Amino acid sequence: MNQILVTKKLYITPELRRKKKLYQFQFFFCIFLVCLLFSYYIYAEYDRSKSEEVSQDILSSIEEGSTINNTKTADTTVKKIDDIIVVALDDDEEPELEQETAIVETEQQSTYTTTQGENYTIEARLTIESLGIDYPVIKECTEELLKISLNKYWGGAPNTVGNYCIVGHNYKNKKMFGRLSEIVSGDIVELENIETGKTVKYQVYNKFTVDPTDTSCTSQLTNGRREVTLITCTNHGKDRLVVKAREIK
Repeated sequence: MNQILVTKKLYITPELRRKKKLYQFQFFFCIFLVCLLFSYYIYAEYDRSKSEEVSQDILSSIEEGSTINNTKTADTTVKKIDDIIVVALDDDEEPELEQETAIVETEQQSTYTTTQGENYTIEARLTIESLGIDYPVIKECTEELLKISLNKYWGGAPNTVGNYCIVGHNYKNKKMFGRLSEIVSGDIVELENIETGKTVKYQVYNKFTVDPTDTSCTSQLTNGRREVTLITCTNHGKDRLVVKAREIK
């Protein structure tokens, strides 16, 4: 029995040409988008690595003791008397009788200059050995400073009675507070006061998440104890992870 092969001729219509061009455009656009996202990821990782270098540069300066202590400002003389700083204006004229001597709390600062010539005021050094966390704590808190290192969010001087609050980014590459979610109750947190050189150990006793508008974790009511609160983003930035630690006596 003879087999008859039948071929169908494909007719290319204008509609098929239009769809073909559309599919080609979508294909190349997807490739372009993937390349763009990949490039952004590489740049973000590079930028974070550069910021990491700055924080490590600061740590090296701390270990070497190369600080610039701000103990005098323009037109102001600072004297320390029994843990109280008395500030008197430098003026040739005698102060009026109605004027009172200004008394402020002791708060000495240490400024570190990086190899790039940038100055950062550092209050503390936070170390969590179990997580491999070791960063300087910058006294101020801004978006730009958070890219460099951990920032002080609230509280008095490091290792004084009260609640010393520290914030940091939760990076996927495990930098900064990227591993903070792994911490467990009983872990040890060490905080060094850069000015005094004294280190106090704290033990984690609680870990929880809160809404970004909930700042109750920064309360200074610690019943006369020293505490440290660590804060970072979680759940894709929708919530905040809070870790509470109390001084080991």
